[in-house]
Amino acid sequence: MEKDLSNYRKSYEKGELLLDNVPENPIELFRNWFMEVDTHFHVDETNAMTISTVGLDGYPKSRVVLLKKYTHQGFIFYTNYDSEKGKAIANNPNVCLSFFWHAAERQIIIKGKAEKISENLSDGYFESRPRGSQLGAIVSKQSEVISDRQELELKLKQLENKFEGQTIERPKHWGGYIVKPVELEFWQGRPNRLHDRIRYQLQEDFSWKIDRLSP
Repeated sequence: MEKDLSNYRKSYEKGELLLDNVPENPIELFRNWFMEVDTHFHVDETNAMTISTVGLDGYPKSRVVLLKKYTHQGFIFYTNYDSEKGKAIANNPNVCLSFFWHAAERQIIIKGKAEKISENLSDGYFESRPRGSQLGAIVSKQSEVISDRQELELKLKQLENKFEGQTIERPKHWGGYIVKPVELEFWQGRPNRLHDRIRYQLQEDFSWKIDRLSP
């Protein structure tokens, strides 16, 4: 099977990104872009991001997760620690996050190191989740082979009966990571493929070096 996609073209004309008007701290720019996209472009799940890890087999792998919080320290998401991505992070904490907001013609690429957040923070977020999501975190042995979907549905029903009327505690294999960035690159689509690219690199004194990159 073959399909030629060479005629797929789009002109990017919705904005610009210039060195003259970017803040010294990249998290400020991230916040500004996130709020603009969320408010004005009405993107579904603005917080959806791709995380890339290097697996135990040596291959990189990317998948979409949901950003649940960001601070000047980094970007927080939650997952199963025993999952494929969790094992990859335990072996190599260097990861890459990326956001692509097509409606705004913007992309952000973030290099950083992932580490587990404190248990009490994971507990707090777990308590805020819908009950079905809490049970799902217990049911799923993420990334493991299962016989069929019925196996999941049966386990869920059993847990619903077991925990009826009870508080569900966070399983120890589930919790949050924070990705502490060392580099962020902001991409704004521009006409004629002369896109704007601004890169921030963390320095030893914790300041940020800002460069404009050729598209």
